[in-house]
Amino acid sequence: MSGLLIRTEGAVRILVNSNPSARNAITPALYDALPAALNEAAADPAIGAIVFAGDGDFFCAGGDLRQLATRRELPVAGRLEKIGRLHDLIRALRACPKPVIAAVEGGAAGAGMSMALACDMLVAAENAFFTMAYVKVGLSPDGGATAFLAEFLPRQQMMELCLLGERIPAQRLHALGAVNRLVAPGAALAEAVQLAERIAGGPANAAARIKRLCDNAGHASLDQQLDLEAQLMAESQGDDEAQEGIKAFFEKRRPDFASLRGRTGD
Repeated sequence: MSGLLIRTEGAVRILVNSNPSARNAITPALYDALPAALNEAAADPAIGAIVFAGDGDFFCAGGDLRQLATRRELPVAGRLEKIGRLHDLIRALRACPKPVIAAVEGGAAGAGMSMALACDMLVAAENAFFTMAYVKVGLSPDGGATAFLAEFLPRQQMMELCLLGERIPAQRLHALGAVNRLVAPGAALAEAVQLAERIAGGPANAAARIKRLCDNAGHASLDQQLDLEAQLMAESQGDDEAQEGIKAFFEKRRPDFASLRGRTGD
C-alpha cells in the first residue's frame, strides 16, 4: 500500500513517502498527507527538525505517468487544479518553519527532484541521480523545479538540464552546492537524521528565523534584507534562547536549548 509513513526519533520527525511498487511516485494522497504532516510537526514544540525520504532504495520517480496520461481529457482549468495541488505541497515544504532535510537514495526524477530541492538541506547517496525528465515525455517542468535550479545554476546549465533531461549524478549537484552531504549508498536516511538531530538540539526560534532569512535573501534587495535581519535580530535578542545562549557562553557550558523548546521570549 502507498501512503506517508510517519515516525519520530527524539526531536526529529521522519516522513517517508511510501509507494515502493512505483518507485515512490507521487500519489494524490500525498498532496494532502505531506502538508498535513508538516503542519503537525511545525505545531509540535517537541520537534526540532524534519527528515523527508522515500521508502526503500529510491527517493521519488515524480508524477505517475498513468495519471498524467489522462490529463488531456480535462479542461485547462482542471489540469491547473491538479498541478496546483502539487504546488501547494511544494509551498508547504518551503513554508514549514522547521528545517526540512531530504534524504535521497537511488533517484529523484521530475517532481521528485523538485521536492528534494524544495527541502532546506539535502543528503544524497553517492550513487544517487537527479533528472529533469519532463522533456523525455513531452512535458515542461513544474513543482518549482526551474525556480530551485536558478538558485544555484547559471541559465545555460539550467537550460541543458531541462532540455536534455539527462541523469545528473549526485556528485555534480554536490559540486554545485545543491547537495549538502554525499554518503555511501543506503546511508542517506541515517545521515539526514543525524544532521536533523544536530539542528534540533539548537535554538528552535533562531532556526525558524534563519530559515526565513535564507528563503528571503534570493529575491530581496539589500535594503529589504537588512530590514528583515534587523527585525529578526531584535526579536532574537528578546528571546529566552538568546538569554540562555549568552549565559552559557560566559559560564563556559553547553547551552540547554531543548528545555526552552516551545516557549516564547518576552
